[in-house]
Amino acid sequence: MKFTLSWLKDHLETEASLDEILYALTDLGLEVEEVSNPLEKLKGFTIGHVQSAEQHPDADRLRVCMVETDEGVKQIICGAPNARAGIRVVVAKPGAYVPGIDTTIQVGKIRGVESHGMMASEREMELSDEHDGIIELPGEPPVGMEFADWLAENKPAMADPMIYIKVTPNRPDALGVRGIARDLAARGLGTLKPDDTQPVPGTFPCPVKVTLAEDVKGKCHLFAGRLIRGVKNGPSPQWLQDRLKAIGLRPISALVDVTNFFTFDRNRPLHVFDAAKVKGDLVVRMAREGESLLALDDKTYDLKPGMMVIADDAGVESIGGIMGGLSTGCTEATTDVFVESAFWDTITIAAAGRALKINSDARFRNERGIDPEWDIPGLEAATRMILDLCGGEPSEITVAGAVPDTTRAYRLDSKRLTSLVGLEIPEATQRATLESLGFTLDGDMATPPSWRPDVQGEADLVEEVARVASLSGLEGKPLPRSQVGVPQPVLTPLQRREQAGRRQVAALGYNECVTYSFIDGDAAALFGGGTEAVRVDNPISSEMTHMRPDLLPGLLQAAARNQARGYMDLALFEVGPAFQGGEPGEQHLQVAGLLIGRSAPRDPYGSARPVDIYDVRADAEAALAAMGAPAKVQILRGGADWWHPGRHGRICLGPKKTLGVFGELHPKVLRAFDVKGPAMAFTLWPEEIPLPRNASATRPALSMAVFQAVERDFAFVVDDRVDAAALVNAAAGVDKALIESVRVFDEFTGDKAVAQMGEGKKSVALTVRLQPSDRTLTDKEIEEVAARIVDKVRVATGGVLRT
Repeated sequence: MKFTLSWLKDHLETEASLDEILYALTDLGLEVEEVSNPLEKLKGFTIGHVQSAEQHPDADRLRVCMVETDEGVKQIICGAPNARAGIRVVVAKPGAYVPGIDTTIQVGKIRGVESHGMMASEREMELSDEHDGIIELPGEPPVGMEFADWLAENKPAMADPMIYIKVTPNRPDALGVRGIARDLAARGLGTLKPDDTQPVPGTFPCPVKVTLAEDVKGKCHLFAGRLIRGVKNGPSPQWLQDRLKAIGLRPISALVDVTNFFTFDRNRPLHVFDAAKVKGDLVVRMAREGESLLALDDKTYDLKPGMMVIADDAGVESIGGIMGGLSTGCTEATTDVFVESAFWDTITIAAAGRALKINSDARFRNERGIDPEWDIPGLEAATRMILDLCGGEPSEITVAGAVPDTTRAYRLDSKRLTSLVGLEIPEATQRATLESLGFTLDGDMATPPSWRPDVQGEADLVEEVARVASLSGLEGKPLPRSQVGVPQPVLTPLQRREQAGRRQVAALGYNECVTYSFIDGDAAALFGGGTEAVRVDNPISSEMTHMRPDLLPGLLQAAARNQARGYMDLALFEVGPAFQGGEPGEQHLQVAGLLIGRSAPRDPYGSARPVDIYDVRADAEAALAAMGAPAKVQILRGGADWWHPGRHGRICLGPKKTLGVFGELHPKVLRAFDVKGPAMAFTLWPEEIPLPRNASATRPALSMAVFQAVERDFAFVVDDRVDAAALVNAAAGVDKALIESVRVFDEFTGDKAVAQMGEGKKSVALTVRLQPSDRTLTDKEIEEVAARIVDKVRVATGGVLRT
């Protein structure tokens, strides 16, 4: 949003300096992006008097001018057609920088004749696009006077500082100069001048009727217009041209300049039709397939259904709320004009403008929202200005639709300012602030004005008071504490486990990865996913179509990328969610690790070896221990299909409680991800770890046995299909209080085992450690326990002692 200081003062009675206004604007949330002061770049240019202008001896279009300056009479070569004796001009002396041509003037020769400066045009001074001739100053201003001083006295609009502010999408009222003035007045930088818009009585019925088609009901809320006949279109007055030029707009004609003026002055886009070119009445409707429009920017736009248009009997004449058509545009020959003012649906305007790629000032404002209650008053104000500038006779206003009811009220709680923002402002001041912004107060209920569609709740009332009062008044204060002491922990048990697991795996030498939660459907299917329930409706790429069912696909993709770049020894891990479905709660936290290659770099001692299943088992158990898992777990078969069928194990608390899986990944999975294997991995589920029964943070007292422990070895002959874990569990279950541990220390299989024990047999050797707590065991007690172990293993597995 661009405006000038004098334009602002048309609405704001103020004595504040430019710096005070700029600071207040940014502090109010209207961030100042740029301030352009034309006088700053005009310093050093002075007024001169052309005493004579003779033909250049070697150039027909050049004149040798003798110009009186503050440094005496200077010879200046000029090619402007209006260079002649007796006129007052603007002189750029040697050493002056001319902004319009980005050049510093030097003494030089032009066709053999010296030139000591330049006489400037408006474009060279960046005052306008006029460059047909040099500037001729009216009257007889003093020779040597600074041109900037003359401009400030005689054309203040052109010497006005231009202010450019950024307007956030929620503040459409600040897209008009009056809305900006209202904010500054509420801050206390002046007084908002009264709105003197008066109705203009029509002298005859409007001959152009307007209607709203059924397909635009609710999208074009109000369409108002009137005919003004007998106007005389031409250049707009200088003050209006200067004001538009100052904000970067090109003056076109009085009728068009009036609409541009109100677009910026009151955030009220308008449009004028040449009434003589309108065929019949006007109707607002949706565009039809195949329709097009040659618009005012000389471009033809193909219209689609869903775009609102204004049409007459001949077809489309304007894209509603965005841009008018060239065929009904106003020219100097226009004598009858139809002025239109409408209130459009913001979403429909935005969609059409985006589809057509039209970035007009009208679209910019209509898609953000304008004041619906100033629709007809805006038409009246534009009518008054057209009559003042172009003359004519107005008709009565014709209206289709109605102003929508935007009335709403919210409770003003003066105490919420302190709780939400931290400012302490008296209630009377809060009410006065809201009233100065246009709010209506009735008791403790505040009704926002029609030009503030962004105010949608009680918190917005607090925000308005706070920004006007200035958030720079906030002071740092310690938070009140309800009780003294150590605060309660804020992390949940799962969050603490996640943190402990991440630190433990990183301490084991793994590198943490952070991968996307999306993978392709084929990869998801390999890990039990890829269903429609986890398909992404709008994926960012064809390789990210499904939510991941496991963390391992992402780690395998990372491993493949590293191997393709020559990094073959990898230890990667990730902590994050995996998804079984698309509903809330159908996801769980995982800790996953991947080992590929050798256990250490190559060395002359041969200590490096390929990683194996026992490496990932040790790492998985260490991570589980860090997350609080019990020490006694079971290793069972029965992992998912992506694990090698004979080289993996589930870490379980009983047959139904799985804490994690470790082992070697299936070769078909590695081929699908183009990973050179074998690859060892583990996946842990922290949520499955049971919470400790004792929630105390203190550790239990150390308990040490004082009696002699006893170890006994057993070798059992069993079927080769029997798991060693079955023997361990059977032996450990004989006496859980006395038996401290059972572990496998040997397995005898192969041809020699067949020769000694028979086909389909193997030998598994166990060490059982007995740890008494109240006495030293006797030989008889030890033998009794051993006999019970042999009997329990025989019943559970069919195993017999090896002889």
